[in-house]
Amino acid sequence: MSAPAFDLQAWSTQALALVEQALSDWVAAGGVVDAEHPAPAALREGMRYAVLDGGKRLRPLLVLAAREAVATFDAAGVAAGLDDAALRAACAAELIHAYSLVHDDMPCMDNDILRRGKPTVHVQFGEAQALLAGDALQALAFEILTPADAGAPASVQATLCRLLAQAAGYQGMAGGQAIDLASIGMALSEEELRCMHRLKTGALLQGSVMMGAACSARPLPPATRNALHTYGAALGLAFQVVDDILDVTADSATLGKTAGKDAAQDKPTYVSLLGLDRSLAYAQELLAQALTALDASDLPRTRTQALRALADMVVNRSS
Repeated sequence: MSAPAFDLQAWSTQALALVEQALSDWVAAGGVVDAEHPAPAALREGMRYAVLDGGKRLRPLLVLAAREAVATFDAAGVAAGLDDAALRAACAAELIHAYSLVHDDMPCMDNDILRRGKPTVHVQFGEAQALLAGDALQALAFEILTPADAGAPASVQATLCRLLAQAAGYQGMAGGQAIDLASIGMALSEEELRCMHRLKTGALLQGSVMMGAACSARPLPPATRNALHTYGAALGLAFQVVDDILDVTADSATLGKTAGKDAAQDKPTYVSLLGLDRSLAYAQELLAQALTALDASDLPRTRTQALRALADMVVNRSS
């Protein structure tokens, strides 16, 4: 008898219930709740607006799926240790993503007015409050990774902070955004475009996978770590290729953000460089690369089902 098909929706619903509750709790006061020194109300409202009630939550799901893939289980089927660290890593990745969207949408960057189907943070609260909300979300991400009473060893906390910082900084998201801004109106080669997207979008998605892998209760073999790294790279690039496709094939209501923005701003995209048909084919090639990497990971297929399903969702999504 064949094994039952993996139910991504059921798995995601269970995982996101934990993530949403944790995000709501941790963003409630702009950080660790302190009744004597709460965050200013306007800042707290901007932070909550940016994070809660919207988004695919792909990065948290990748953290938790990767952690599930590398977890060790006891005789009762319970994963050993680091559950709290994995949840904190999942939320930290989402906070960094949220902060980046707040800043990217501002007039000095992409100047967008719609995000997740509602006005962007600077439209709703003003530019100054949006800037501060983004700054505070970035700081909060690292705060929740390093609680004073965490059960995770200091070495795990340090690894998670390093992975997240690399994914968000000049070697990752911020570096990619700088290239993006400098490339408006320019004709990039496919390699240059790939480099930009691996940094701007792919680095945090790949970093999310590796943060989940870092929450293993045992050291991972190099082959397994390398395979997960390759999976994350392929999935991260695939996400942006599909984003470029949807920018020209979907409407704003479906996307929850302004459709056609890249073309209007004369930004280089996979569709403008390769054409729509080749971009669609390339996304499928990247999906195949991601799944092949999981096959080479030496992890049981039953443990990588969530990672496989998430990769398929990324490439075949409609929004």
